[in-house]
Parts: sequence; C-alpha cells; structure tokens
Amino acid sequence: MDYGKKINPAVRSIKPSGIRKFFDIAAEIPDAISLGVGEPDFVTPWSTRSAAITSIRRGHTAYTSNRGLKELRTEISRYLSSRFFLDYDPEKEMFVTVGASEAIDLALRTLVSFGDEVLVPDPSYVSYVPGIMLAGGVPVPVPTRAEDDFALTVSALESVATEKSKVLILPYPNNPTGAIMTKEQLEDVARFAKERDLMIISDEIYAELTYGRRHVSVCTLDGMKERCVLISGFSKAFAMTGWRIGYVAASKEVTDEMLKIHQYTIMCAPTFSQYAALDALKSGATDGYADVEYMREQYDMRRSFLASRLSDMGLNCFEPKGAFYVFPSVKKSGMDGEEFAERLLKGKHVAVVPGNAFGEGGKEFVRCSYACSLSTLKTACERIEEFLK
Repeated sequence: MDYGKKINPAVRSIKPSGIRKFFDIAAEIPDAISLGVGEPDFVTPWSTRSAAITSIRRGHTAYTSNRGLKELRTEISRYLSSRFFLDYDPEKEMFVTVGASEAIDLALRTLVSFGDEVLVPDPSYVSYVPGIMLAGGVPVPVPTRAEDDFALTVSALESVATEKSKVLILPYPNNPTGAIMTKEQLEDVARFAKERDLMIISDEIYAELTYGRRHVSVCTLDGMKERCVLISGFSKAFAMTGWRIGYVAASKEVTDEMLKIHQYTIMCAPTFSQYAALDALKSGATDGYADVEYMREQYDMRRSFLASRLSDMGLNCFEPKGAFYVFPSVKKSGMDGEEFAERLLKGKHVAVVPGNAFGEGGKEFVRCSYACSLSTLKTACERIEEFLK
C-alpha cells in the first residue's frame, strides 16, 4: 500500500509537536525533572470535582445542547463581565467547546479560506500553525523580540502583512514567552486591524494569570468586539486541564457558523465536565475566586525565583508578566535551544522545551514551565547550573 498517495498532503506536511519529543524521552528517565509541562500542578478543587461526581450520580449522562448547558453559558457570561468587562449574550454569542483547542480549530476553519494569510506572533503556541494549514490557510510569522518584551508591534505587523492577510491571532498572555500586552499596545494593534480589515482570534486562556497588572482584552476596545473571536477556557486558571472545557465568544454571525462545525464533529462538550465548570464559576463568584488567586500567588513566587535564578546563571531572561513560563536565551552557552535541551536532558535529567518548537524566533531560547513546586524548581536549577559549568 502506497500511503503517500492516500494521506492528505496537508497532514503529511505538519511536523510532530516539538514538545512531545522531550516529554517522551523524559518519561523513560526515572529521576527526570520536567519543566516542560504546560499545565498546573494543582489538583482541581474538591467542590468542582464533587459537582461532577454528583452530576453522574443524578444521571446527567446524556448530551447537552450543542451550545452547552444554558446555566453554564450564563455563568461564563457573568464571569467575563465581572472579571474582564466583556459583554456577551449567553444565548447567541457563545458556546462551550472541548477545551480552548477545539475553539481555536473552529475559529480557523470558519474564518480562513484556501490561500488566506493568517498573521501569527512568533514565537507562540505550537498549535496555531498546524491549525492554519489544516484550514487551508497560509501561516505568516510576525516576529516579536525580547527587546520589546515579546509584545506584538505594529511595525512588525506592517513588515509582513499583505493584501491576502485576513486573520490575526493575538495570544496574550503568551505561551511560551510569558509576555502580556498593555491597553496602549492593544490599541495600536486594534487600529492596524481596522485599517487592514482583519479579524482577530484572541486566545486569552491565561487571562487570569498575570502579575503586576490585570489582563486587558482587545475585545473590550472601541469597535473591536465585532471583529474579534474570544477563546478561553478552564484549563489553566481553574486547574482543569483534563476536563477539556473551553468556550468561544463572538458575534452571533460568527458563532452560528462555528457552531455548524461543532455540531457535526463534536456534538457537545462532556456533560459531567460542564457541571464541573459550572461549579468552578459559581464557587469562584461566591468566595472572590480564592482558589484562582491562591494559585496565581504561588505562580508569582515561582516566577520571580526562576527568572532571577536563571539570570544569575548568565542566561538572559526576560521577566514574564503572564502565564507560567520563563523563556531564557541560551545563546551565551554556545548552543541553540534544540542542542541545549537535548544535552541538558541527557546530561542532567532536566526537561525543557526548545524555543524553535514555537517558531523560528525562539531558536536561541528554551521554555521552562514553573507550574511545579518551588522545591522542584530549586533542584532543577541546581542541575542546570551544574550543566552550564
């Protein structure tokens, strides 16, 4: 059988995830420390787990509406309003997805036609480029620089945008750099989007995890709601990665079209996970999101430690303002990120992710997650320091 003739060329052209390679190797090393995991080390709060168990005991095991539980959508709408000043109609302008990843895929397949160019900050999350390619689009990297704190600039956008540019992905707070965008910076990008008539996919999954200032959504800026698709979910801030619950919010005209794909490919998000998410929001609203605040405080402490420690070793390290990653340059070691990550894992049993997994702009960097205990970070840093010496 010649599978080369049978498999979709677009799929064959996609490279395997650069992250998984190091996870797989680390899994075979008994004492390996992984700083590559992009998920909280906290367990989902008990009340949320209990809500899921209760839903199963009560027999809530059937499909929900394609849009998701009405009560959950209502709570998401209230949450977005109270936390980020966003105004979305839970009946017409949002629906629940299987994680933010499904929402990103749906947004791309809905907005992108064959040959359309999609502007993607480089470096950024590994799934954007493959998703664009599978939708028939052309990914166009937009360079971001450590000198600009990895923020997206209009000058960088202007350097790569063409008449074929249709969509801009705005992933802030950013994975892998930990960068954020201020309101003033977002306003510049918003003006550019209006001038070029771009749609924006705003991936705000790390919105709760910012340090020193609150997250500002581009969707709140004047005239931007109509051209934005907001993507978010419960994985990061609520420690619910395995529950696979996300959501999308946008104008009715866009969500109606996205929902068609969701109906035919997914039907609905898992029912018990929706009840868990409902509890996470209700409990959070009751106690001022105490669990979210606690986790953010812990991440902040780890962030300061890891960024400072790596800088002391001579690795130039931008201090992240969001998410839970540090993105140090390893150029001074005489290695690129790929070689550094491979030798560190084999020599000192510490797994980090080479920056080129997130785009060519990251080739001299590595991503280190601080979503692990402080004691683990201390041990990992000791090993990294030994490796550098």
